[in-house]
Amino acid sequence: MKLDSNNHSVFLLQYHLVLVVKYRKMVFDDALSTYAKDIFLRLSKNYNVTLMEWNHDSDHVHVLFKAHPNTELTKFINAYKSASSRLIKRDFPQVKKKLWKEMFWSRSFCLLTTGGATLDVIKKYIENQGEKRGAGRAKSV
Repeated sequence: MKLDSNNHSVFLLQYHLVLVVKYRKMVFDDALSTYAKDIFLRLSKNYNVTLMEWNHDSDHVHVLFKAHPNTELTKFINAYKSASSRLIKRDFPQVKKKLWKEMFWSRSFCLLTTGGATLDVIKKYIENQGEKRGAGRAKSV
């Protein structure tokens, strides 16, 4: 597993983001998905975000990305949703006809953390800290 780093820390912050089209309207095709992905790539540079994987269904997108500890995730996601909504409606007028109001994305989003180890593995690692040096073991919370 390769870790990221900056001047003061080492980290691996990966996220799975799901964005849903307002009213679950089925508007995504390959062309719209590619366009939305390109907007994500352009905006991500300003927020220390790196796209790892992108895919879509007809009414939502799945995004796997990495971020830095200083990234304000909600700010980035809202900036992306705002910019992409405006640009998609401008450049894909057929989409605008399918939506009842001005918003393209649903107000909500799903953001999940990901990692290389399961919670059980991490808990066991933390539980076993200090055992090799003979230090006392703290009780689980």
